Amino acid sequence: MTPQPENPETGATGTDVQSVDWRDFQPLGLDPILEHALEAFGENGFHGTTVRDLARRVGVTVPALYYHYENKEAVLVTLLDAAVLDLIDRVSAAVADGGDDPVARFENAVEAIVLSMTHRARRAALDSEVRHISPENRRTYAATRKRFELMMLDLVRDGVERGVFHVDDTEETVRALLGMVQSISRWYQIDGPLTPAQVAERYIAIALRVVGCTRP
Repeated sequence: MTPQPENPETGATGTDVQSVDWRDFQPLGLDPILEHALEAFGENGFHGTTVRDLARRVGVTVPALYYHYENKEAVLVTLLDAAVLDLIDRVSAAVADGGDDPVARFENAVEAIVLSMTHRARRAALDSEVRHISPENRRTYAATRKRFELMMLDLVRDGVERGVFHVDDTEETVRALLGMVQSISRWYQIDGPLTPAQVAERYIAIALRVVGCTRP
């Protein structure tokens, strides 16, 4: 799993942020192996899903599955990598849409994360399976994910420096915020009573209170 090069002019993964519609969530369009793996991991967990079961779901032999992916971990890593890179691109585009307004940038970033956690809940929930991958893959994934965390840290620091956010500990505040919004994928149901946009609206309000936003 190799992180894409970071490009400050286009976005965290080299994507032109102006071309990213961060509120638009089309079907993922995964290949059959990834699509069925996402379903199987969601139902049974990584360890509870066997390669034989995965091959059966896809409708191929085990050797045919290994032709496309080295092993079951490679399938999970591919899904994890795609999820965090997509999140980085969406948050980058959302922040860019906020212009020079620190509150708008922060609100957009939180909205982008919540929309990802709801529209892509099943894929986002795979983050809990990171503990099952190899140390090398875990380090690579953690490094990519850290770029996303630093984006949020920069947003809060900017708000504090401009006097619109008031927090005692910026790093702990960001950790708390990310833990709060990323947990949404564990309980959200797309056919439930709240739409992704409604959840986002509620969490933006909560997030602003967490950072002590003083703007009316």
